[in-house]
Amino acid sequence: MKDIVFCSNNCFVLYSAAVQAKNSENKESVPSLPQSPMKERPPKAFHQYSNNISTLDVHCLPQLQEKVSPPSSPPIMFPPAFEAAKVEAKPDELKVTVKLKPRLKAIHSSLDDCRPPSKKWKGMKWKKWSIQIVIPKGSFKPPGEEEIDEFLKKLGTTLKPDPVPKDYRKCCFCHEEGDGLTDGPARLLNLDLDLWVHLNCALWSTEVYETQAGALINVELALRRGLQMKCMFCHKMGATSGCHRLRCTNIYHFTCAIKAQCMFFKDKTMLCPMHKPKGSHEQELSYFAVFRRVYVQRDEVRQIASIVQRGERDHTFRVGSLIFHAVGQLLPQQMQAFHSSKALFPVGYEASRLYWSMRYANRRCRYLCSIEEKDGLPLFVIKVVEQGHDDLVLTDTTPK
Repeated sequence: MKDIVFCSNNCFVLYSAAVQAKNSENKESVPSLPQSPMKERPPKAFHQYSNNISTLDVHCLPQLQEKVSPPSSPPIMFPPAFEAAKVEAKPDELKVTVKLKPRLKAIHSSLDDCRPPSKKWKGMKWKKWSIQIVIPKGSFKPPGEEEIDEFLKKLGTTLKPDPVPKDYRKCCFCHEEGDGLTDGPARLLNLDLDLWVHLNCALWSTEVYETQAGALINVELALRRGLQMKCMFCHKMGATSGCHRLRCTNIYHFTCAIKAQCMFFKDKTMLCPMHKPKGSHEQELSYFAVFRRVYVQRDEVRQIASIVQRGERDHTFRVGSLIFHAVGQLLPQQMQAFHSSKALFPVGYEASRLYWSMRYANRRCRYLCSIEEKDGLPLFVIKVVEQGHDDLVLTDTTPK
């Protein structure tokens, strides 16, 4: 078993138990330390550690606290360090020297004093950034959409599409222009030449019913009756939605019935504010959007005949992207050559169509289609009108 002694000259000396036995025999040559009583405080603090491996005796440590803890085991006396250093070491003994770094001088004033001193900024002042928002007193009116559009137009920094032309089509029932809201009057349906009705205005009329295919029947009958009926809300003609209560004469436009807070039911009936039940009803209908295919049932043959009979009038007859300008005519001597098994080719027919351009893949242009007569046979003419290019005229004896 080997012991470790910390000497005053900052060295560790390892020596065997044989040397310790030899020193104990020569008591006369090496005097032992006298045992001092426990009550007397030694001039130097002894910190003793005991374990199964070695006993460490530390000398010359700074006296931080004067508190003396009772030893856990009887003290074992060792010779002084300076005398132990004079003992000659045998060749088979191991001697290890470890150099310890000097400790930093600790100042017990505060923990922050141990940190390295920071640089002192001389002649510089720190300024804080502060933002002040001044709200003027009085009422603040936010700018409207027209003012914002005018301001952006003056700046010229935004790209705005061309304004959509105003829709001047008017409903024959409620007299409002253009398509209505989806959860309201809904889209316009064509009733006759330049006659339009809102989908829900026609659907919620008393006489009108809907077939399984989506056709609205008796719309014209409801329109004729509405020309003589006055609305209870706006006092204008064209009201066709009446209260379903027996002997109740209150009648409204569809839009006026919503404003008057009438109650609509799923079985296509309506009750006025005087006769509707209090509170909510399980059969009440609160959403009027119609996404299915709905159209007005009409006599198309009679409608086309009315176009021919009326002659040149400022009406627009449009089917999809095809716009009719003139129907044309056929004389008796032309009937044999100006028709086929599927179509008629009247002379003077003129229509225009918006379709994809032949020059650009992502642009549309206008095609003017007309039928003329040449050598007793029809001549089909297509005039391509495209911005930035000259008009291109294509002709042939067949429409294909």
